[in-house]
Amino acid sequence: MTLKQKDGVKSADLPLCILAGSGAWQRIERDGLSASIFGALVGASGGAKMLGITHLDRYLFGNYLQQSSQPLELYGSSIGSWRHAALTAADPLAAVIELQERYLNQKWDENDRRSAGEIVDELCDWVVDGFCTSELLNQLCHHPRFTSHIITARGRGLNSLANKIGLGIGMGVSAIGNAISREILAAGFQRVVFSSGPASTFRFDDFSTQHVTLTAKIVKQALLASGSIPFLMSGQRDIEGAPAGHYWDGGIIDYHFDFSNHVTDALVLYPHFSEQVITGWFDKKLPWRRNPAAMLDRTVILAPSAAYLGRLPNGRFPDRNDFRRFSQAQRIRYWQKAMAMSQELADAFDLVVNSHDPLAYITRLEN
Repeated sequence: MTLKQKDGVKSADLPLCILAGSGAWQRIERDGLSASIFGALVGASGGAKMLGITHLDRYLFGNYLQQSSQPLELYGSSIGSWRHAALTAADPLAAVIELQERYLNQKWDENDRRSAGEIVDELCDWVVDGFCTSELLNQLCHHPRFTSHIITARGRGLNSLANKIGLGIGMGVSAIGNAISREILAAGFQRVVFSSGPASTFRFDDFSTQHVTLTAKIVKQALLASGSIPFLMSGQRDIEGAPAGHYWDGGIIDYHFDFSNHVTDALVLYPHFSEQVITGWFDKKLPWRRNPAAMLDRTVILAPSAAYLGRLPNGRFPDRNDFRRFSQAQRIRYWQKAMAMSQELADAFDLVVNSHDPLAYITRLEN
C-alpha cells in the first residue's frame, strides 16, 4: 500500500521532511506546491548520496518539473551539477536513470596496477559519457527553459598543484584559514561558474567569482571539474575560455551552497541529502557554518527524515567511502537496497503535491 492510499497520513509519518522558509511558506499558502512557483533548483555535492534519493530525482525530473514551463535556473556543485545536466536532456528521466545506474555499477579489476586516481578518473569518464550524449551537450548550452550553472573551484597557490605533497599543504592551510574566516578560503580557491546564461537568483560576489560561457566543447570538462575531489581525482586543467589553472570540486566552496548569495524573490527547490545546509566542504565540522533560517527564507528543502535514514541499510545514505568499506558486490547490493527504498521519498512528495492542504505536511523554518 502506498502512502497515497493511506488515510490520515500525518507529517510525522512521512519518510520525507519538507522544510520551507517563511517566504516560501507564504507563497505555497497562496499558490500551492506546483512546480511553477520555483525559479531555481539547487543540487548539492554528495557523490554516492545521490543514490539515496534515486526515485525522488526520477519523480522530479520525469514528472513534477515537467508539469510547468516556468524558466528554471540550475545551480549545481559536484554530483549536483551531474544530476542537473541529466535534467537538460531531451528525455531527462532516461538520462538520470542512466547516470544513477552507471554510478551504481562502477567496477574495476582488483589487480589493476594503476594508481587509484587513474582508476577513479577513468570510472568518472565512463559515468559522464553514459548520459552526456552529443545531443545533451548542445541541449544543455541552449535549453529553452533551463539555464545551467556548473560550480567549480579553481585552485590558487599550492592548491593549483596536482602534486599531492604541495596540494596537501595547500589544503591544510586552507582548512585552517577557513576555520578562522570563510573569507580566508578565498586565498586558496576561486569560484568559477560555467553558465549557459545569466545567473539572477544567486549573485556570486565572493571568491572573485568568474562566469564562463558554456559551449558543448567544454561541458564534459566542466562537469568533471565540478566533481573532482582532491587526492581522489586528477582534477581538470586549463579549461578553454576559463582562467588558466587547476580546477577542483565545486563543493570545496559551495558544498551545500551559501544562501547569503540568494538575492531575488525567486523560490528555490532543494532536493537534498540532509536537513542541514552546510556552506562549504571545510565547514562540515563547524556547526556555526550552517545557513540560518533567515537565509533560507525563499527555499523549500526536500530531505529524508531521521526515521527513514534509520531504516536504511547501515542506517545512512550511500557514500563514497563505501568503495573501500565493502567488496564491489557487497557495495552494489547495499546501494541497490537504498535506491529501491527511495521510492518512499517519491511517493511522499507526490502525496504532498496532490494534497488539498500541502502545508499540513511542511515544516516552517523560523528565523
